[in-house]
Amino acid sequence: MPDEAPGPSLPEGRFDGREAFDVLLRNALSAAAREGWKEIVFSDPDFADWPLGERATIEALQAWAASGRRLILLAQRYDILERGHARFVAWRRMWDHIIECRAAGKASGMEVPSAIWTPSWFAHRIDPERSRGVSGADARARSELREAIEECWRMGRPAFPASTLGL
Repeated sequence: MPDEAPGPSLPEGRFDGREAFDVLLRNALSAAAREGWKEIVFSDPDFADWPLGERATIEALQAWAASGRRLILLAQRYDILERGHARFVAWRRMWDHIIECRAAGKASGMEVPSAIWTPSWFAHRIDPERSRGVSGADARARSELREAIEECWRMGRPAFPASTLGL
C-alpha cells in the first residue's frame, strides 16, 4: 500500500504534555476518517491516560470505521481500559470485526511502546509518564516503531475480547 501524505493537522516534531498528546490523538483520528486510513495501531502499557472514553474520540472512530479498516490494540494489560473507558468498550463491541487486540503481559520482559502508528504517520510517547515524545511521517522512524510494536505483538496473546461467554 502506498504511503498516504499526512494532513496539515498532523505535526512533526516533539510534543510535551498530556494535552498535546490528546490533541495528537484526536487530530490523527480526524485525519484517519477524512483520508480513509486502512490501518491504525494503538499501543500502550494500559491506555490509562488516553482520551479513549471521550465522546469526540468515539465519534471520530465511528466516522473512520468501515469495511476493510483495521484497528490494532496492543497493551500489557486491558483491565484499566475496560474499567475507565466505557464508551470505547461499547464501541469496541460493535466493531469487533475490524479490531485485533493482544496483551504482551509482563512475561515478555519488554515494555510495550506508548504510540499511535499508521502507514503514513506516528506519535510515540518516549516518556509516557510526562507524555513527552515525537510525532511525524519519517519513514525510518515509523518503521523502527512498527518493529518494536511487532516484537511485543509476537510475544503477546489474544486479549480484550468484545464479549465474554459463560457456560
